[in-house]
Amino acid sequence: MTNEHRDGTKFVNLLNRGDVMQLKKMVSIFVLTMAVCVSALHAMRAGGPAPTATSAAVRGSVRFEGKAPAAKVISMAADPVCAKQHPSPVAAQEVMTDAKGDLANVIVFVSEGLGDRTFDAPSEPAVVEQKGCMYQPHVLAVRANQKLELVNDDPTSHNIHPVPANNREWNKAEPPGTKMEEVFAREEIAIPVRCNVHPWMRGYIAVFKHPYFAVTGKDGGFDLSNLPPGTYTIKAWHEKLGTSTQTVTVSANETKEISFVFKGM
Repeated sequence: MTNEHRDGTKFVNLLNRGDVMQLKKMVSIFVLTMAVCVSALHAMRAGGPAPTATSAAVRGSVRFEGKAPAAKVISMAADPVCAKQHPSPVAAQEVMTDAKGDLANVIVFVSEGLGDRTFDAPSEPAVVEQKGCMYQPHVLAVRANQKLELVNDDPTSHNIHPVPANNREWNKAEPPGTKMEEVFAREEIAIPVRCNVHPWMRGYIAVFKHPYFAVTGKDGGFDLSNLPPGTYTIKAWHEKLGTSTQTVTVSANETKEISFVFKGM
């Protein structure tokens, strides 16, 4: 037996049952404290509010009722470099719903109720990829003055042309394998984005002055966490189906579940 092993055994033997329990308790408290600190630090770095003892949340889902419009098949024949990346047909992403009616690409956000609160822009950039001659993601939400990184992963050139109503319009070419940065300074929901080289490439970027927003995924779900207690107007925006609005009141430490339903046109 080595000296180190003997010393370790002696230390363990010196601990009685109460000492062991106390040590376990201290370790548990330390781990929990570190988890809270990491969560708060992540929220601050992301530009959102850190969780507080009174934080509330609004969660839910967005659904589509009725017969969904048939997805339009995109022709990429104008650029063979784009076409050969897709062995099977590619559909437009205008109304994306599954068999259960879960609706993707819906922006859910607080439109009223935050008063004069202000929030710093995140330090991390939001990212839009041009991949397979499509915008990924199709719908993106960012903060005002947050860096927007635009990446061209395709072996062909693109042209990025946002057409805002409340922000500076710009129109830039982007060669293959490059990236660039831009920002939008003012809130706007939502800015159409197109590629002048490939007319089927279309997307949307929503810009917010606060962090209380979400874009639904395939399951139609959204989560607006760390809200101060209060009464809020919550809106759900879709590029083709319009906007739906609800008012909800949340108390300290309360989570409210709501749902939005869009119907066929």
